[in-house]
Amino acid sequence: MLTSRTFLRRTRAGAVMKVVREHYLRDDISCGAAACGLCGGTGEEGGPATGPPLEVQPSGAASSLCPAPHYLLLDTNLLLHQIDIVEDPVIRNVIILQTVLQEVRKRSAPVYKRIKDVLANPEKHFYSFTNEHHKETYIEQEKGENSNDRNDRAIRVAVKWYNEHLRKIQTEEKMQVILLTNDRKNKEKALEEGITAYTCEEYIKSLIANPELVDRLASLNDEENEIESGRIIFSEHIPLSKLQHGIKSGLYLQGTFRANRDNYLEATVWVHGDGDEREIIIPGLKNLNRAVHEDIVAVELLPKDVWVAPSSVILLDDEDQNEEDGEKEEERENSLKNTVIKSMLRPTGKVVGIIKRNWRPFCGMLSKSHIKEARRHLFTPADRRIPRIRIETRQASVLEGQRIIVAIDGWPRNSRYPNGHFVKNLGAAGDKETETEVLLLEHDVPHQPFSQAVLSFLPQMPWSITDQDMKFREDLRHLCVCSVDPPGCTDIDDALHCRDLENGNLEVGVHIADVSHFIRPGNALDEESAKRGTTVYLCEKRIDMVPELLSSNLCSLRSNVDRLAFSCIWEMDHNANILKTRFTKSAINSKASLTYAEAQMRIDSSSMNDDITTSLRGLNKLAKILKKRRRDNGALTLSSPEVRFHMDSETHDPIDLQTKELKETNSMVEEFMLLANISVAQKIYDEFSEHALLRKHPAPPPSNYDVLVKAAKSKGLEIKTDSAKNLADSLDSAESPSFPYLNTLLRILATRCMMQAVYFCSGMDNDFHHYGLASPIYTHFTSPIRRYADIIVHRLLAVAIKADSTYPDLTDKHKLADLCKNLNYRHKMAQYAQRSSVAFHTQLFFKNKGAVNEEAYILFVRKNAIVVLIPKYGLEGTVFFEEKDKPKPTLLYNDEIPSLTVEGTTFYTFDKVNVKIMLDASNIQHQKIRMALTEPKVLNSSDPTQAIKLSSDNEPDKKKKKLE
Repeated sequence: MLTSRTFLRRTRAGAVMKVVREHYLRDDISCGAAACGLCGGTGEEGGPATGPPLEVQPSGAASSLCPAPHYLLLDTNLLLHQIDIVEDPVIRNVIILQTVLQEVRKRSAPVYKRIKDVLANPEKHFYSFTNEHHKETYIEQEKGENSNDRNDRAIRVAVKWYNEHLRKIQTEEKMQVILLTNDRKNKEKALEEGITAYTCEEYIKSLIANPELVDRLASLNDEENEIESGRIIFSEHIPLSKLQHGIKSGLYLQGTFRANRDNYLEATVWVHGDGDEREIIIPGLKNLNRAVHEDIVAVELLPKDVWVAPSSVILLDDEDQNEEDGEKEEERENSLKNTVIKSMLRPTGKVVGIIKRNWRPFCGMLSKSHIKEARRHLFTPADRRIPRIRIETRQASVLEGQRIIVAIDGWPRNSRYPNGHFVKNLGAAGDKETETEVLLLEHDVPHQPFSQAVLSFLPQMPWSITDQDMKFREDLRHLCVCSVDPPGCTDIDDALHCRDLENGNLEVGVHIADVSHFIRPGNALDEESAKRGTTVYLCEKRIDMVPELLSSNLCSLRSNVDRLAFSCIWEMDHNANILKTRFTKSAINSKASLTYAEAQMRIDSSSMNDDITTSLRGLNKLAKILKKRRRDNGALTLSSPEVRFHMDSETHDPIDLQTKELKETNSMVEEFMLLANISVAQKIYDEFSEHALLRKHPAPPPSNYDVLVKAAKSKGLEIKTDSAKNLADSLDSAESPSFPYLNTLLRILATRCMMQAVYFCSGMDNDFHHYGLASPIYTHFTSPIRRYADIIVHRLLAVAIKADSTYPDLTDKHKLADLCKNLNYRHKMAQYAQRSSVAFHTQLFFKNKGAVNEEAYILFVRKNAIVVLIPKYGLEGTVFFEEKDKPKPTLLYNDEIPSLTVEGTTFYTFDKVNVKIMLDASNIQHQKIRMALTEPKVLNSSDPTQAIKLSSDNEPDKKKKKLE
């Protein structure tokens, strides 16, 4: 059956074109009920419907409203707003109409993805019915009817058809379809038409055996959930249409809202325009106006006479707050306002509207109300940048002390906090498994087991190299190739060789695991790897980007087994000048898998002269020349303390913690990885100038260096920052014979001034320069087991040397730019997750160790605290000089020469102090390392509110420099 629609459309050239849209209708689409013999039941004859069949006798939760067997049919709004309820195992036997699915897809990509996952779950019995192509459920839009009303009518028509259809099925008990809708008008019309319809709340509250599900209901109407105080705290948000007009006219600015982790009364908005990137400060609760971290907001600039400087105060919202705290809040805001130098003032504004919410499910803990029998409680998120959330729950006593997930539903104007609902209980706070789950969820790290669909694309075992595999490959199994990695490394993605040539030159090869041989474009394995973007290294576990069969076996360049590789081979003279470069797919057999220490021992040993050792010595000699040449060109050598934990073999708790020691061999591997990345970058750009995947590191704006320049000046040193070369030279010469650690501290501080290195598509950008490496072009080629960017680079290189064929997405610069955006996000989140894992294990270490006194150096001076670094542990923390409920000491802060005077004692950046370190477990939600000053002694230096941070601000990399 065919129906068609005709309309006229004007082309760009101005001509009028007649368009006919044909819409095919069928009579063989299954209803999906397993008991149905009328239409093939499960649709196995190929009807265009998806999902497992609906059960013969629906055995979902028993309902007091509808005790008879029934299926549920959900409308669009209910799916969009109550997805947490829909995903619960109790809710089964649900029909999702094509109309609803299409609307959800248009309105919310994340919810659509969650619905598709539910449809794929055989235990849920969710069935997608293609009502728009069924001849008895398809309807035309009537004259004067808007699309929303037409879709609501289509939903009601489908429910009626289902109920008539199910009446014909011969079963012991008659089944019916119930419509669940939160749309008042749709429900009223459904009841008028004789359809059984309930709101989500009515149905969920009727479930006899599952009262806990009520907690997961999203509160939809902000007005109904407002506290009856009548006091308006926030101004009304301007509607989106007016915001868009205001942004076009320049009245408002659009940007990303970034909450301040250390001061809940301040945020910044990053405005991204055409070449115009600037930061606007948002001071005070009222100006923040209900924006949440990472929301896209519209900002109105305030007059210049009320502009402020960024606050140097650390202010954490750890108190029990309630709605009547407004006066205290205002007092606090006023106390932060003080006289500042005019040059320090920054553009200041207020949030006037929300363009796009970035709400997600948040992990944290319940702060139970002190009122007996109360059902309203505050939830405190683990991320300090997220405000507390008010939820209703009857399970408060059960959830106390547990890590839970909560979603935000709305934020009324007269409430200090947003409203939300309980989603899931993760387990007891402090439990290692629970805390790991929290940090993975909080940093949006995909960590679910690989699905069967993904695993189905893995090669069959046992696997070996075939003649077909060698078709476009060079056999290099005779070469003396070896790998050098950290101890315990199982995902070995690179190996090296160096040998003398007959002409007196040297041949040097970098051999990288050929992961792209096993992961073909567009299949489920490829899509999952692209989504994950990177392997995430936590202290105790690794979240792989690719399944273990590849990461630790077939792609890992282990010793004495044949492996497929992608090789970059140079002919060099003895001064490390490149004479020739070639790239080839290859087969190798590594002769040794060494640790950095083992490789170093071979190089240093006078008695060892075998082929492997000779190769390593040749590589090391060349690497030293390459490193010097890079540094002479202005490449930076920065520093960031990294810590390594030694675990108890039984409890897996950390028993020792120390900073990692780098050997010459670390640098050796690094130099050749950098060289390979640069060589490959040039090759793929020469071949694909518009769609090469490259990596750049932007030069920091001059203002970023203020803290470094001032800190060096306080020690009588000058740091030049006008170029990377001058910065590198300044850092090299900034030595103090009486203070040898000063240079390391300066390099740590310089790391903080840097911008983030990012992936980009060459056809979408014209600035390729890598500031930290002083290289005009750069990419990532050397770690395809753990970085998806490298897989794309391998594919580009394979096409460039005619070892593989191209595919459409590889030469689509817009798709490549979108991919880069996801990869940059995943790398940043992986880095944050790694730091959180270090912070958690550091807490476990000090929990077992008790109080410790250690030497520390001041990294930053704040208005009410000093931030110190303890070199022994690579640990950073804050010493506060103000304590709650204690007399405030006299604090004098000087920003020009960063210093803080406390009761007559002055602290400067880089001063050496002594601190006592201990775990403060008084707040189980935010357990933290507490630091108290022991030398020099001053008043009130023992406040426990300290947040741990791992020092590096750059990409974690197990072998290469942070800046890479």
